[in-house]
Amino acid sequence: MVSPSSFQHPTSNLQPPRSNLQLPIPGDPFPTGKLPLPVLEELLGRYARPNERLIVGPQAGEDAAVIDFGDRYLVAKTDPITFATDEIGWYAVHVNANDVAVMGACPRWFLATLLLPEGQATKAMAETIVAQIDAACRSLGVALAGGHTEITYGLDRPLVIGTMLGEVAPERLVTTGGAQAGDAILLVKPVPIEGTAIIARERAADLAARGYDRALIARAQNFLHDPGISVVRAALRAAELAPVHAMHDPTEGGVVTGLLELARAAGTGLWVDLDRIPVPPEAAALCGEYGLDPLGTIASGALLLTLPAAEAEGLQAALAAEGLPSTIIGRVLEASAGLQAQRDGHPIPWPAFAADEIARLF
Repeated sequence: MVSPSSFQHPTSNLQPPRSNLQLPIPGDPFPTGKLPLPVLEELLGRYARPNERLIVGPQAGEDAAVIDFGDRYLVAKTDPITFATDEIGWYAVHVNANDVAVMGACPRWFLATLLLPEGQATKAMAETIVAQIDAACRSLGVALAGGHTEITYGLDRPLVIGTMLGEVAPERLVTTGGAQAGDAILLVKPVPIEGTAIIARERAADLAARGYDRALIARAQNFLHDPGISVVRAALRAAELAPVHAMHDPTEGGVVTGLLELARAAGTGLWVDLDRIPVPPEAAALCGEYGLDPLGTIASGALLLTLPAAEAEGLQAALAAEGLPSTIIGRVLEASAGLQAQRDGHPIPWPAFAADEIARLF
């Protein structure tokens, strides 16, 4: 562990977070993945309207909506599964539950929209996906509350769009935008857990043909379950154990995009030592085989959080005692300091990914 007081903040001429993104060229098609952040922020600024009961509304970087229900807040999240096809139902439950849990809320109810491809949909396909959803819901104590199913024209694979509802006491709410200058940045579990599982599951035959050991492929495939793509336990325990200011679930665009989203939601700068971000050997090998940067590859299973620097090592120790490894990877700065990254002890430009690295496989 590294003492927060030992951090050195390298000088940088990078601009504040909002200036670190390039605006898309008008008329150019977007790459696969999330809508570019400047475009999303423009659209939300133009069309999103406030509501007296909407505590957290649509905002880049925030993981879920929060609605006032009196003594409790309802936390609502919807997210599709578009990259993975294997165990798609399991993915759908957990990635939506993650975004509810990082708000400090307990996931309670799940709704699923299943879009099955015309000409391929069978009872066996539908039952497999619904069984995966059921197993994931049971693992979290979540109830399957409803949804929609259909056979859809124009698809070449199944898609699942999930909606997770949870609840939290108002005083326990955590937001991505709560990060404060001076906070330590903790990363719980390594990256990219989800990306590694997707590569191993979607490219297993190709990896074997390239000479990869089948045991390594099997370990990487099992990243879906161990270390696992769920951060529900980690997020809820962290919020119970320490005065956490912000939490965020890095997904598409990887951990560096998740950090960017955190900074934009909070209106802060960041300093991050990229060499401190843990990447398992299986992840490094498979990402390297296909020329993917692990730090820009879909990263569900990891948890970003910020808290007062003096509290960081205590939370690390408490999480480690529960089998949840974490690493101090940087510090939150004032907005004027911008986004600062370091490798090999030297400042480098903040890494930028127009699309998630995993999209190269699809």
